[in-house]
Amino acid sequence: MPVREIAGVHVDFDDEGFMTNPDQWTEEIAKALAEEEGISELTEGHWKVINFIRNDYKEKGQPPTIRRMNKVGGIATKDLYDWFPQGPAKKAAKIAGLGKPQGCV
Repeated sequence: MPVREIAGVHVDFDDEGFMTNPDQWTEEIAKALAEEEGISELTEGHWKVINFIRNDYKEKGQPPTIRRMNKVGGIATKDLYDWFPQGPAKKAAKIAGLGKPQGCV
């Protein structure tokens, strides 16, 4: 399990770049991870998704799928792809400090 320093903190990651301990996550880490994913600024829309998936994770024990973000979170698929291009569930989970969502390749 690789350890990296990000936003001035040593953080545990898996081999695919997902954090392995969601309790290490901070908003500063999210901003740094977003930049690594090509998102220069986290907008209100980004934070809506991040906060939803972190709260849903606490409730369900796994990152939500896009379908769950749509149905339960009320977040439109188009918005997810606008805010987190090229794999919104995977990219959003990574920035939110969670593991890879089930069903993502």
